[in-house]
Amino acid sequence: MEADRLSAGGPPRDGGRVGLRALLSLAWPVVLSRSTQSVVSLSDALMSARLGDQALAAVATGSINLTSIAVLPMGTVFIVQSFAAQLQGRGDLAAARRYAWYALAVAALASVLAVAATPFLGAWLRLFGFPSGVHDDMTAFLRWRFWSVGPYIAVEAIGNWFAGLGDTKQQMRASLITMVVNVVLAWALIFGHLGLPALGVRGAGLASGLATCAGLAWIGMAFARRQAEIAGGEPLALRAGELLRLLRFGVPNGLNWFMEIAAFTLFLNAVVSRLGTTVLAAMNAILQVNSISFMPAFGLGSAGAVLVGQAIGRGDRDDVPRLLALTARVALAWQCGVGLVYFVAPRLIMRAFASSAGSAELVTVGASMLALSAAWQVFDALGLTIGEALRAAGDTAWCMWARLLSAWTVFVPVAWWAITLRRGGPLAAIGVTIFYLAVLACAFLWRFLSGAWRRIELVEAEPQP
Repeated sequence: MEADRLSAGGPPRDGGRVGLRALLSLAWPVVLSRSTQSVVSLSDALMSARLGDQALAAVATGSINLTSIAVLPMGTVFIVQSFAAQLQGRGDLAAARRYAWYALAVAALASVLAVAATPFLGAWLRLFGFPSGVHDDMTAFLRWRFWSVGPYIAVEAIGNWFAGLGDTKQQMRASLITMVVNVVLAWALIFGHLGLPALGVRGAGLASGLATCAGLAWIGMAFARRQAEIAGGEPLALRAGELLRLLRFGVPNGLNWFMEIAAFTLFLNAVVSRLGTTVLAAMNAILQVNSISFMPAFGLGSAGAVLVGQAIGRGDRDDVPRLLALTARVALAWQCGVGLVYFVAPRLIMRAFASSAGSAELVTVGASMLALSAAWQVFDALGLTIGEALRAAGDTAWCMWARLLSAWTVFVPVAWWAITLRRGGPLAAIGVTIFYLAVLACAFLWRFLSGAWRRIELVEAEPQP
């Protein structure tokens, strides 16, 4: 298959033009990997929902808050995929090998900082004015989950390094292990099965952390084998200049994601939370559903970015627009199908989040919000696929500023105006999200069409003989 040849370092069969088969071959493991990762949060939310709306709001919002913090180092190490892809396209696997270790150094630093910050989580959450019960449960959940931020970033670093080399199955296998371990441990630790104590929301946090470590153990062994194959007995020979280069492009990528997530976290914590616990729980339930339904589009965008990076590494920048168009068409087809399901059967989906005693208000409010959210699927798919292609080319600084400005000068002010000042209610929360995603997708499309990404040199120029 074309994807196998790309992973091995050889050109595509047709002399450099890869097609739908290569895209899907790279994408489906990413889809499964990201979907199983989302199941970790979703299973925590579904099981916690049996404890009531308060526990659901605490665990679901807590998971988003965790992501909002971890996304900075995660986005930073994600750039290793772009480096690995371009270096693989060039045929320089020795340099690609070194970049994996630079990404792991970022993960190690994130681990130290996360452990040091854990005692201060309760005070930070108090700034957002949650109801006391939600605040206490969320603090408990995060204190039992936050210690595993470092292992989580390490899995991302190794998985994206493999993906850049054209091997997207390694992170998929690690994610499957994480999912299975999490579902079993969450069931046991939340409710007190298998002889373990019933820890409630704390059990959800502990289960997710332990499951992450299980996935890291597996992918770590695969990483050691692949590093040994590339090395061939040669020393690693790390270079400070390359580490700084990874940070130069990676930190803007991390800030790109961080500023958007921070804006959305403020939106949830300071704006949507004012609409009441039920609306907050419904909004988070919708985000949990989207986190799974959106994964095929994310997988396609990530696979498209690998192909874009490898094409640039081969010196074939003229093929990038075709690869992006192919990726966008497939992603849009999927997201439009998702939107149709949301619009036709929203109540059926929302019933999965009702507590055992029933929650008619949650289902009613959530169903109307989910049906309207069908409209954001198109813009989400476009923004993702174009943004990933720009990231693969190394255009991370511009994307950071575009996301920062659209999130903090468009999304947050409009959300505050529509919901707090105009008292727009639950549907306004969905409406402003759609507006923001449309603005961002248009900005990314303009940037790509400008061709500025063609002039960016992500990896250092090849040494002259």
